[in-house]
Parts: sequence; structure tokens; C-alpha cells
Amino acid sequence: MSDLADYYRQRATEYDAVYEKPERQEDLTRLRDLLPPLVAGRSVLEIAAGTGYWTTALSSSARSVVATDLNDETLAIARTRSYGPGEVRFEVADAYDLGAIPGRFDAIFAGFFWSHVPRADVRRFAAGVLDRVERGGVVILADNSYVEGSNHPITRSTPDGDTYQTRRLSDGRTFEVLKNFPTVEQFTADVAPAQVSWTDLTYFWLATVSQ
Repeated sequence: MSDLADYYRQRATEYDAVYEKPERQEDLTRLRDLLPPLVAGRSVLEIAAGTGYWTTALSSSARSVVATDLNDETLAIARTRSYGPGEVRFEVADAYDLGAIPGRFDAIFAGFFWSHVPRADVRRFAAGVLDRVERGGVVILADNSYVEGSNHPITRSTPDGDTYQTRRLSDGRTFEVLKNFPTVEQFTADVAPAQVSWTDLTYFWLATVSQ
């Protein structure tokens, strides 16, 4: 994951360009409409918050949001945004060590991080997330669906089922980035025996998980 963290650290200033793709605007609006009712009145732990793009939607209805990321470079950008009315604070934290984050949370949100978890680590990561949410709480995940021509092409696959893309930054540097695209069946098996509600959009999917 250190290579992935380095990629997003280097990409911090151009992080949000992906949200400007014209063909994705309708889906993005839909996602931003779907999220607030799911976290209304809740204490939210956000995993891999990046530049805070999704934190703005969460804070519009949540009681509070602790937005975490491994990279302070992306959180530095997140701190410049406007939030509320829910209280928002930022923490540098490892998504694989959620127990180190202080507080009690009845909702956990991970936007566009599940796809970066290696297949070999998925069940361990899912268990760590589900263990961290309070009883009666909900885990919410959103991520990309693969659409030819909109997503970066898959350039490598592994026997474990991981797929990779080659990403290029504006300065010409290239990175190989893990990016998986689970089906609803695969995702449901990965979080079993938790219950899953799944919403398919054109370019994205949204899942809520409860025990």
C-alpha cells in the first residue's frame, strides 16, 4: 500500500480532476444525494477522505465526521473546504488500523478505497471496518464500476484476481495502481455474513453493510 499512498500523495493537487469528467456528472449528483440520508444524525468515521470531496456531502446531515487519510498532503487540501452543519475534524490515520482512531462511530464511510484493497486483504479489511462501527450502525461504501472509455484501461491482472491500471500525472510520471471492480456477488461474499444493500449506477456503485 506504500506505493498507492505515494501515488495519491504526488497526485494531491490534481486529485479532484476525476470528478470533472462530463459523462459522470449525473451519477456524481445522484451519489451526493444518496449519501446524506444514510448518515443523517450519525457520528461518521470517513476512511481515505482524500481532499474532502465526499466529506462535504457527509457533513451536510451527519452529527459529526472524523475524516481520515494516510496522506496529510490531501488532508491539507480538505481543510480548505467549507463543511457543515455537522462538526468535522481531520486525522492522519491508516485504514488498516481503525482501532487507533479515538471516538465512537455509528456510521463508517469509505469512498473509492475498496477498489484499492488487494483481494488477499479484503476480508481482513472488511472485518476491521465492521468491528469498528457501533452496534446498530452502518458501513457505507462507494466506488467505481468499470466503463470502457471512461476508466483507465486495465493493464495487468494477477492470479489472485487483482487488476491494475497505469496512471499518468500531469508532469508525465506514471504509476501502476491497484484498482479492482467487484461484482455485487463478490462483494456480498467478501463481507458475509453481514447484510448488503447494493445500488448500481452507470459509473459507480454504492453499498450499505449492516450486521
